Amino acid sequence: MKQIFTDQIGTQHTFENTPKRIISLVPSQTELLYDLGLEDAIVGITKFCVHPIHFKGIKTIVGGTKSVKIAKIKALQPEIIICNKEENTLEIVQELSRICPVWVTDIVSIDDNLQMIHDFGQLFNKRTEAQKWIGKINFAYQDFKQFIKDKPVKKAAYFIWANPYMVAGNHTFINEMLQLNHFENIYKSKEGRYPEIELKKIRLEGDPDYVFLSSEPFPFNDEHAFEIGRFTHHAKTVFVDGEMFSWYGSRLVRAFEYFKIVHKKF
Repeated sequence: MKQIFTDQIGTQHTFENTPKRIISLVPSQTELLYDLGLEDAIVGITKFCVHPIHFKGIKTIVGGTKSVKIAKIKALQPEIIICNKEENTLEIVQELSRICPVWVTDIVSIDDNLQMIHDFGQLFNKRTEAQKWIGKINFAYQDFKQFIKDKPVKKAAYFIWANPYMVAGNHTFINEMLQLNHFENIYKSKEGRYPEIELKKIRLEGDPDYVFLSSEPFPFNDEHAFEIGRFTHHAKTVFVDGEMFSWYGSRLVRAFEYFKIVHKKF
């Protein structure tokens, strides 16, 4: 019996049967698929899919998130390829659509994340597992909102790259996580999701209380922290786990606990 599903960018997909051979081109979504009990169905992943760790040894690596090996993907005979609007390019999605259906997620908010988990539950016939994870996330979310409710709002800048320096802007999952943590993103009004910025203007553009240096995708070190710090008035520089701020899916449960630890350091 044919079933019709609609992904998060509005594309309709029709399946005769539940897709059994999955390629995931998004690290956080690979982790979610594993947590939904789909390990055996996953046939291909990216070189950045580091969780669960044993996948690197048993799954076929088909490239990165922005560059994939089409011949390798074809050879795996996938029945569905999982992408993301931000992580993967439109060109990749269009090219892969000639091989099999390409499901594209679009995650900016926690509600978007919960919708993705629900969708995967329906799509892969893992409804019970999906509901369990939605329940876990909602419980942790409500608990964290209680934890954070009386904490004052502080200004922050979240750096993702150096040379040139780039930060998380508005309409990003990172910005959503900052807001949830009572951090006002000083670059939320700057044009672009990940704008390039000039360090010498950091005071004029918001003068943050905190500067967060993400562990991914760029390996920031003490020299970067010192350089950025010189241009702020009194900001505290904090190295943070980028996976906790930018990975959606099932990772969110652990992220709420991590955020508590971060706040207790201040």
